[in-house]
Amino acid sequence: MTYAPADTAFADSLRDRLSPKAFRAAEPRYFEEPRGRWSSPAGLVLAPGDVEEVRTILMAANAAKVRVLPYGGGTGLVGGQVAGPGAAPLILSMERMNRIRATYPEENVIVAEAGVILQDLQEAALAADRLFPMSLAAKGTARIGGTLGTNAGGVNVLRYGNMRDLCLGLEAVLPDGRVLNGLTRLRKDNTGYDLRNLLIGSEGTLAVTTAAALKLAPIPAEQGTAMLVVESPEAALSLLSMARGRLGDGVSAFELIDGTGFEFLAETMPQVKRPFSPAPKWMVLIDVGLARGTDPEEALTALFEEAAEAGLVSDGVIAQSEGQRAELWDTRETIPLANREIGGVCSHDVSLPLSAIPEFIRRGEQLVAGLGPFRINCFGHLGDGNLHYNLFPPKGESKDAYLPRSEEIYAAVHDLVVSLGGSFSAEHGVGRLKVAELERYGDPVRLELMRGIKRLFDPQGIMNPGAVLAG
Repeated sequence: MTYAPADTAFADSLRDRLSPKAFRAAEPRYFEEPRGRWSSPAGLVLAPGDVEEVRTILMAANAAKVRVLPYGGGTGLVGGQVAGPGAAPLILSMERMNRIRATYPEENVIVAEAGVILQDLQEAALAADRLFPMSLAAKGTARIGGTLGTNAGGVNVLRYGNMRDLCLGLEAVLPDGRVLNGLTRLRKDNTGYDLRNLLIGSEGTLAVTTAAALKLAPIPAEQGTAMLVVESPEAALSLLSMARGRLGDGVSAFELIDGTGFEFLAETMPQVKRPFSPAPKWMVLIDVGLARGTDPEEALTALFEEAAEAGLVSDGVIAQSEGQRAELWDTRETIPLANREIGGVCSHDVSLPLSAIPEFIRRGEQLVAGLGPFRINCFGHLGDGNLHYNLFPPKGESKDAYLPRSEEIYAAVHDLVVSLGGSFSAEHGVGRLKVAELERYGDPVRLELMRGIKRLFDPQGIMNPGAVLAG
């Protein structure tokens, strides 16, 4: 499809219909992906202040066949927020639509606009003595619209679910300017097709989400954190089962950590505290939220003792204060930054059935050994089966010499994942990076239906073309 550029003439056509505040400077961040994999020609950046301005912009773009990229915090890792080559795009930034519209503590609901930063939403919930449980390392930059667009997960999916589980209702604007008024706070509403869940995870290819009604949760009365050394991924899974048997839904997060991640921290960020030195091969980070009157330190100590007796763990650190809890989590959340400093050749965001994870890790090591002298950093959200399986060059070498082989490596690892019943995209989305994988592994009937849905919502094809679906 041929698109018109979002140029000066197009901008001039909107100047008398939008607030001057809607026109933004075309800064490089809007047209470049953080890791430098994609870029696009600089075009027009518009930041609407309300739903009516979103309608005005989309109707004009639809009529002129200008491609539109809804833009949140720009933190995506699969290129969904960058247009790529072609006519200069229209970046529709939600940064001005950043209001908390309402909070209903007694209902455990908060209504927020799409441009609200995740950390600001969490703080608004805390001010109402509630918890918004979805959390990411990029929480200080990621915006709610983006987390909904990718159906983001993060560290607390085990207990609270991903964004699809945390959303009750959506307000969205279709490419032709119609408004989907689905901003319900109802938890039961069986009135036909679930358009909310259709839009969540659509990565800006169907409509522009402008606001959402989101679930809150009570703040756990007692919270605790421990980092334990486990003998193997199999032991980690047995420990997870043991922890849930003891503490039930009190287990909020259960993270698998590879010793390679600690080695990368030592290389690039030695100021970050690491509980163990030298780094063990495998560790888990457990976070619990328990009922009032339950001592989390005692609960985690009892868990450690039972696990040690069973031969699952050999060492551990249990946080004695909120400051120590923060330090343990800081260690975990800094690992992706250390990865970036080292420079990855391939970063896989995969999910597997829990019981298949040890086999994947074992076979993955054999597979990678046959591909080259790569260092593997395998870490992630073990509780929900989501692993970040990242490959790096040997110590002292640059990734540049290995990048030409990245497609071969992606295909080999994803073939293994799919053969074990897993997914090549767990929480980051498809974006532009994994369009070919979706074509390769996707069920043909599902892909046909997805293309039909795209045509129904966006017959002109202006919404984030090239993301998710090929062509």
